[in-house]
Amino acid sequence: MPLDTNTHPVMRRWPATRPDAIQLYSFPTQNGTKVSIALEELGLDYEPHKVTLSDADVRSPEFLSLNPNNKIPAIIDPDGPGGAPIALFESGAILIYLAEKTGRLMGEGADRYHVIKWLMFQMGGVGPMFGQLGYFAKFAGAEIEDPRPRERYINEGKRLLNVLEGELAERDWIAGDYSIADIAIGPWLRGLDYYGVKDVLGWEGLKSVPAYLDRFLARPAVQRGLTIPARD
Repeated sequence: MPLDTNTHPVMRRWPATRPDAIQLYSFPTQNGTKVSIALEELGLDYEPHKVTLSDADVRSPEFLSLNPNNKIPAIIDPDGPGGAPIALFESGAILIYLAEKTGRLMGEGADRYHVIKWLMFQMGGVGPMFGQLGYFAKFAGAEIEDPRPRERYINEGKRLLNVLEGELAERDWIAGDYSIADIAIGPWLRGLDYYGVKDVLGWEGLKSVPAYLDRFLARPAVQRGLTIPARD
């Protein structure tokens, strides 16, 4: 069934004031800011809508009509492939779509697959493992007395950081040129400070990864994207 952006149920709760622009439904978490940063880097016209992580938002019928997996971010692009509207969820899929839409931040030929490789490294490793570590270090999991879950994610976090440390020793960006892979990885490295786990992961003993994060955070588009949508 063709997507009708004018009648899509999500528009009832988060109406578009600029329906010709990409509609972003998100919150400024590690995964959410991947997409807002990419949109800023690519200079695409978009309208952000704040979708909080509360059940009232992400489990609402309106949002579930856009993402049945009840997670941010999601987008609707009224000018998708062939000029037809497209709705997407999953941050990695959205990053690939935006890069291919513009022909930027992804490379060509073999370079394209190296970018995808490192994007999958973030999606399958860095994001899930760091997220679990945050749960056991800062949130409800911190109350669990059994140390094994926390130790598991500390050890895996260290391993992933050491992979990045080795790869970044002789280059500025993870896949060569700056790409959507960096946009995926950077917010999760930044999030380690929020989780309060840098010390247990041995952050101070790293050289390449902290410098990489500093380069990432120095980009003007990154600074803008990190606060979109505004929390308040």
